[in-house]
Amino acid sequence: MIVSASRRTDLPACYSDWFFNRIKEGFVLVRNPMNFHQVSRISLSPDVVDGIVFWSKNPKPMLGRLDRLKDYPFYFQFTLTSYGRDIEPGLPGKSEIIDTFRRLSEKIGAERVIWRYDPILLNEKYPIPYHIENFGKIARRLNGCTEKVTVSFLDFYSRMRKNMERIGGRTPNFDEKNTLARELSSIARENGMLLETCAEEIDLSAYGIAHARCVDKEQFERIAKCRLDIEKDKNQRPACGCAASVDIGAYDSCPCGCLYCYANSSRGRAAGNRKSHDPRSPLLIGMCDPDDRVAERPLSSSRNPQQSLF
Repeated sequence: MIVSASRRTDLPACYSDWFFNRIKEGFVLVRNPMNFHQVSRISLSPDVVDGIVFWSKNPKPMLGRLDRLKDYPFYFQFTLTSYGRDIEPGLPGKSEIIDTFRRLSEKIGAERVIWRYDPILLNEKYPIPYHIENFGKIARRLNGCTEKVTVSFLDFYSRMRKNMERIGGRTPNFDEKNTLARELSSIARENGMLLETCAEEIDLSAYGIAHARCVDKEQFERIAKCRLDIEKDKNQRPACGCAASVDIGAYDSCPCGCLYCYANSSRGRAAGNRKSHDPRSPLLIGMCDPDDRVAERPLSSSRNPQQSLF
């Protein structure tokens, strides 16, 4: 089993105490997003967990405690864009985030920190030249700190449509995507990085750009030095190449307030849920109540002992 921590919220930035408590306790409870009272009990034993993917814009709260994960293969999907606080109001300044990226890379290795420059949206303030210039500035500061950068173009999820309408945000058209792909891939190569796209159907192979697998079975195989028998995630979009994983986060719980966020229905609701968070609870938000139906989710390791990489 691969754990996703988490596509639904920024666990490293906002809930790291809770996460490490769950690692210590050896299990986590996760509500079904479609059925509130259906709760799964998920083992976090190293015997079951084949790897952990962390998704974060600011994993600084975890930096001093990564030694607690010595029994787990893991890597980070680290989102670092060039937007200001008009788009990402709840994040630290870019210099601080870049410093955190560099420190994380020093601790765990450049191959285990994936830079995400996504999503790319366009408006009057953030046109194509802005992205090219500022992608280059960040890339130069991250030179040697990562081997890969993943980009995606804005998708209009219903939860953030009003935000995009308010700022005039739009996704690049076909020609604009090709222009960005050509320029950003060139910058990435100049700084020792491979550029890939996340869940994009457009073919950009002419610029040396492949389709990313953000939950990457092969990456975990390299880290753990063993084969994993894991299939493609059938619950993601068709263009997504990710391996199957179990997400332990919760929607409507990230207080960062990014305008392009698909995981929050509103910043107010996320703030309210955060107030219900108890780092000692097995649930990310709130506690179990009498109407909850808690069931052990049958999960096991996908390690193949017959197929070692060495």
